[in-house]
Amino acid sequence: MDTTFPRLLKQQATQHPWRPAMREKAYGIWQTTTWGEMLLLVRALACGLHEAGLKRGEHLAVIGANRPRLYATLLAAQSLGAIAVPLYQDAVASECVFPINNAEVRLCVVEDQEQVDKMLEIRAQCPQLAHTWYDDPRGLRNYEQTGLQSLDALIAAGAAFDSAHPDFFDEQVEQGSAGDVAAMFFTSGTTGNPKGVVHRHRSLLDRAAAGARFDKLGPLDEVLAYLPPAWIGQNIFSYAQWLISGYVVNCPESSATVSIDMKEVGPSYYFAPPRIFENLLTSVMVRMEDASALKRRLFRAAMTLARRVGPDLMDGKHVGPWDRLKYQLGDWLVYGSLRNNLGLSCVRVAYTAGEAIGPDLFSFYRSIGVNLKQLYGSTETAVFVCMQPDHEARADTVGVPCEGVQIKFSDGGEILVRSSGLLKEYYKNPQATAEVLDAEGWYHTSDAGFIDASGHLKIIDRVKDVGQIKGGRHDGAMFAPKYVENKLKFFSYIKEAVAFGDGRDCVCVMLNIDFEAVGNWAERRHLPYAGYTDLAAKPEVYELIGQCVEQVNADLSRDERLAGSQISRFLVLHKELDADDGELTRTNKVRRGFIGEKYQILVGALYAGRHEQFIETQVRFEDGRSGSISATVRIRDAKTFDPMRAVA
Repeated sequence: MDTTFPRLLKQQATQHPWRPAMREKAYGIWQTTTWGEMLLLVRALACGLHEAGLKRGEHLAVIGANRPRLYATLLAAQSLGAIAVPLYQDAVASECVFPINNAEVRLCVVEDQEQVDKMLEIRAQCPQLAHTWYDDPRGLRNYEQTGLQSLDALIAAGAAFDSAHPDFFDEQVEQGSAGDVAAMFFTSGTTGNPKGVVHRHRSLLDRAAAGARFDKLGPLDEVLAYLPPAWIGQNIFSYAQWLISGYVVNCPESSATVSIDMKEVGPSYYFAPPRIFENLLTSVMVRMEDASALKRRLFRAAMTLARRVGPDLMDGKHVGPWDRLKYQLGDWLVYGSLRNNLGLSCVRVAYTAGEAIGPDLFSFYRSIGVNLKQLYGSTETAVFVCMQPDHEARADTVGVPCEGVQIKFSDGGEILVRSSGLLKEYYKNPQATAEVLDAEGWYHTSDAGFIDASGHLKIIDRVKDVGQIKGGRHDGAMFAPKYVENKLKFFSYIKEAVAFGDGRDCVCVMLNIDFEAVGNWAERRHLPYAGYTDLAAKPEVYELIGQCVEQVNADLSRDERLAGSQISRFLVLHKELDADDGELTRTNKVRRGFIGEKYQILVGALYAGRHEQFIETQVRFEDGRSGSISATVRIRDAKTFDPMRAVA
């Protein structure tokens, strides 16, 4: 698209200034910002940032949750030709040092006291960080550090400048072009320091527009913005597509109120990673276990019917009139209430991506009338590479290539992508840029996959992670760790999985249980526990998880290529993997290499044939304190099956 984000804002504000642009819930009440008000706010912020010294081409860091004034700050920076750099609000202070120094950030806008404290903590390591403005003043009354000011003060100064120079803002916006750099998003950094992915206005808006056309998004749609703004997906769904389509973006009061706010908003366009869809379903099943016997029987009968005919109805296939009538009755009695309870009553299009979603989970949502689909993309491709059309949603694919996307495969099976949405470069990292962008403009995704007979893309694993079993009865067999981990995480009782096996004679895994799901399972069986560590070590829990592992092995045995990836031994970790402890990225991806080193003693015990191992682990608590957790971790053997042998 030959335009920019600020020009799209001006266009929306000119065409319908009184239409709601964003809503923010504060103190339990939804506050509305119209398109006209958003433009005035952006003008004032842009003028204020100009007076504060923000230059064209300079980086401005923005740290916080989804808030209208922070979105306006992104637009204000882009209006001046500056580059917005959103950072993860849940990152610890030390994690902010590299991106701020790498981008040479002098000016920063943050949400609240928590983020201010981080910026003050890293000042010595980031001496160029001169000014920080905060949106929420709570708790900051007695903060008098140099360079710290409220966003209100910046807006007031900007409004005064705008009054004295009424043409300044419009002139700055007109100087911008679609080829200018608009934003930089830092990758999750699974194998080292994060990389700054540089995107132009054109690349972000081109992909956002393609996605909007694909799903016919318009001003009547509603979106709930609850994922981190530093993640490019949230930026596409709640920023780029918002400006293109003119729909309303709703910002929840806090992460704790998302489920309540979702029911109040009733979004029509919704995105969530598989884990959130799993959590929603787990909460429903937990409540159903506590329901009366009559309600449980009605629910089971209705869901049996829904699983049989619901997906066919969603896909537009033929369903007999008697089944249609029974399904309609089920919708009145069960499915409608269930969608409402999940906050999905008004959803027209729902997407999931990032990880594979379990077929049962995928089928459940489609069976109750939620148009859940999958897409494929990355930070470097501005999200949209493949999407599933309506009536072609499947759990084992990620869709067909989007408008304007070309896909081909290297000799090694790596997926290569070419489109208008590709990154310009990795900031200050020409070597990394050359590794992913070749001379013909193809982006090397590092994912292995293939196009199936129906034209849909299937993902196997990361190319670098696909390994080989060495020695043992499966010598030379393919090892696809992500594939194995995802199969394990399809079970509601398993939250995280880390698989090892490349270059070894068998596959072993470390697991995290889902504390809520397993805790509820234990309570129904009157099994007492004192906390996560205690529950994870219970023999009964090991038996439960062992059944899940055995089922995964049975599934793997049916695939000749992956039968060697069956799990020989497993353990349940004594603590939950945590981004604050470096074990997960900020987008909740497992850092397998880091975990292998950190828990080397457990990996050694798995492969040495031991049945238990004592370990003490350093952890960081939510309040910032450090401590340790120690436990004797049990290790169990898992039943494996002969290749290609079907097991019920």
